Amino acid sequence: MLALVSEIIGTIGGFGSSLLFVPIAGYFLDFHSVLGVTAMFHISSNVTKIALFKHGFDRKLILYMGIPAVVFVMAGAWISKYMDSALLQTILGCFLILMSLALLLFRQLAFKPTNSNSVGSGILSGFVAGLLGTGGAIRGLALSAFHLKTEVFIATSAIIDLGVDSSRTIIYGMNGYLHTHDLYLIPLLFVVSVIGTYIGRYLLRFVSETQFRRTVLLLILGTGIFTLMETLHIF
Repeated sequence: MLALVSEIIGTIGGFGSSLLFVPIAGYFLDFHSVLGVTAMFHISSNVTKIALFKHGFDRKLILYMGIPAVVFVMAGAWISKYMDSALLQTILGCFLILMSLALLLFRQLAFKPTNSNSVGSGILSGFVAGLLGTGGAIRGLALSAFHLKTEVFIATSAIIDLGVDSSRTIIYGMNGYLHTHDLYLIPLLFVVSVIGTYIGRYLLRFVSETQFRRTVLLLILGTGIFTLMETLHIF
């Protein structure tokens, strides 16, 4: 149910489900397992988004943002092998807090729609996704600068994300993050991704993006604070 909520929110908010799914899944699985499960969950999620929002995508952005993201997600995924899972969770908590606060306090925050910023945001979002399991907020922020139509925005992001997730799944598998006892989750999460994306697409017709985005960011802020406090054994 939590994965379904994450998928619906990720579709409407444009961040992708991992921004909420990763910290939630961390309460049920160890962090390295979360990385492996999230990558496979996201593959099915992105395939579904591409199928439902197939009315167009920006080829130039896929080239300038997608290729750097794929290269650097593999670097981030590889480096995660040498970092303690508790440290990664601490970094994740800080990342969620800083990202949500930045987007809440600076509503006009956006990258300039240049090729160099596309490459830079691809590098940053890919590396963070490989290291922490989620980088969609950075890519979403960059894509928003180009003022794309909703369908083009989601389709373009999904195609880039599909390359990112396919690449990091391979590295996570080599790192030993894909465990046999977790594989039963994959078909369940595939169903969740289809249903959640469909519901999110339907709700986009009725929900004010600005109000919903603010609600989502507050939820992510709270999740980040709780994740950080739990990791630091405050609870």
